[in-house]
Amino acid sequence: MALPLQLKLLVTIIALSSTSSIQALRSADYRDALSKSILFYEGMRSGKLPSKQRAKWRGDSALNDGQAQNVVLRGGYIDSGDNVKFGFPMAFTITMLSWSVIESGKQLKRAGELQNARDAIRWGTDYLLKAYKPPNTLWVQVGDPYSDHQCWERPEDMDTPRNAYKIDQSAPGSDVAAETAAALAAASIVFDFADKFRGSYSDALGGVVSPFYTSYSGYRDELLWGAAWLYRATGDGKYLQYIGLHQNELGGPWTSYNTLSWDNKYAGVDVLLAKVFLGGNQNWLAAYKDRADDFVCSAMPGRARLTPGGLFYQGTNNLQYATSNAFLLITYAGYLSSTKQSVRCGGGSNFKPNELITFAKRQIDYILGNNPRKMSYMVGFGAKFPQHVHHRGSSLPSIHTQPQRISCKDGFNWLHTPNPNPNLLIGAVVGGPDQNDNYADNRDDYSQSEPSTYINAGLVGALAYFT
Repeated sequence: MALPLQLKLLVTIIALSSTSSIQALRSADYRDALSKSILFYEGMRSGKLPSKQRAKWRGDSALNDGQAQNVVLRGGYIDSGDNVKFGFPMAFTITMLSWSVIESGKQLKRAGELQNARDAIRWGTDYLLKAYKPPNTLWVQVGDPYSDHQCWERPEDMDTPRNAYKIDQSAPGSDVAAETAAALAAASIVFDFADKFRGSYSDALGGVVSPFYTSYSGYRDELLWGAAWLYRATGDGKYLQYIGLHQNELGGPWTSYNTLSWDNKYAGVDVLLAKVFLGGNQNWLAAYKDRADDFVCSAMPGRARLTPGGLFYQGTNNLQYATSNAFLLITYAGYLSSTKQSVRCGGGSNFKPNELITFAKRQIDYILGNNPRKMSYMVGFGAKFPQHVHHRGSSLPSIHTQPQRISCKDGFNWLHTPNPNPNLLIGAVVGGPDQNDNYADNRDDYSQSEPSTYINAGLVGALAYFT
């Protein structure tokens, strides 16, 4: 499927954009981690795999997705350790991967990973384009999470219901529709639908979404996020005009948070619009520079909650926040440096751009092994890394080594075994340690041992920066 011209521009733009540690990481280490962080996405693919598939233990899966609804929804990504395709976090993943390419394309090219990053983006955007059916329908999920969670089986063996769920004018979902617009960054018709029929998709679809990917922050942040990305991709002033007209009702310049996540995009909006303000000629966006500064002030040492080992800590499955924040700090530092600006915090406290970079590097280094446990939280990186990852396909024998079907219930024998996963999900970053830097390498503890596509998305850009 051909990509819109603006989306091609989005994913191909190349922007020219320490503290002590247990063991200093070299540029080659970051390059190795970068390569693996992108390879991870090939282990998360759904659908018909290409001939150049590098995660060889995987096979074709979910080839009939959407068939019962007479739509073709083959492809895309499973989001975490189960086999459901959730459109909301998938779209955020693609947005963040695209942003990584925009900001670090030069480094990705130098590392020989630019094409692999584009392939990872394309695998997601091809699916998202299939999922949109003009004028007002967007398919946002495939699979029943409750049935799926009653089974432990390979994607290639799935026999749980593959119901597909959609949003439309009678069941609106501004959050997932606007995030999809952000991911595609050119599909203005999708954004128009998100704005016209307002509402949260988790309200519209109820139990098939909640509590798995409920949009707790609501849909207002995604409307701003989608508009900001459409402006970034197209330069069309109507998207800035939309932000100006609706920012008060959408909580724009008055809302600040200390992290960026699949659910809450306000910090990302602030950094995107701060860049526009710093470029001049849009003085009315000054409040977004203030809010971007607020994000930094609350995410940096002094105000941020850190583990004893120095990891930014927000909650369970914590590395999703650490990776996104590291990328956002690096990105904002670049915008500030290019305009010779700094971050202003209350009480006379300020941060220079290099201080943001230093703290972001500490987060990345922690993930890669410079932490109290002296282990990497990326599968396949370093001498010590998670062996019991909460991931169905990785924890069960490969379809190629054991082609006989493993049933829904028989698979639990592998979930609970003390043996390491037989297939390495190379590059997967798990949920990570708790607030005290403790990590149980336990497949049953999904809050710590489960990988997700959105954990890696910001990490790609951060690793590329240090390569």
